[in-house]
Amino acid sequence: MRTRASIAGHPIHVMAVTLPIGLWIFSLVCDAILLAGRNPDLWFTVGYITMAGGIVGALVAAVFGAIDLFALPKGHARSIGVVHMTINLAIVALYGLNLWMRTGELDSMAIPFTLSVAAIVALGVSGWLGGELVHIHMVGVDPDEATRRADRPLQGTPVAHPPRKAGSHT
Repeated sequence: MRTRASIAGHPIHVMAVTLPIGLWIFSLVCDAILLAGRNPDLWFTVGYITMAGGIVGALVAAVFGAIDLFALPKGHARSIGVVHMTINLAIVALYGLNLWMRTGELDSMAIPFTLSVAAIVALGVSGWLGGELVHIHMVGVDPDEATRRADRPLQGTPVAHPPRKAGSHT
């Protein structure tokens, strides 16, 4: 089922989510380094900026995800899409709260770090549901294009050669 928000047959939402996912995971890595006591001012700032960038990227990805979601017919796939969207919006809210907490004076990183871990766990659940939409329910997949591509090898695809006989140098 081809998506409405696509470029050259590729769904934009699937491409766009890679940015916030990467930024948020790196933000958690920054927090871990900060908690280990390594140059805390630097890692706090980098974690803060990557978290904010993840929020912006998620909101951009959400626009394309919503376009695709509301184009789905009512049924099981759409229900999964609604749960996927709800979890993602909750994740953005968690990161919004997390970012807001970091804007003021922090007595401890315990709550912000816990929020980041919880958000990453929720991101894994949401990603699982997103994968189910694509790989099981074929959302964003044009079956006609997939069939056409399966019938022709990719350029540069290695060609299988018969095995060489022992002692052969050619």
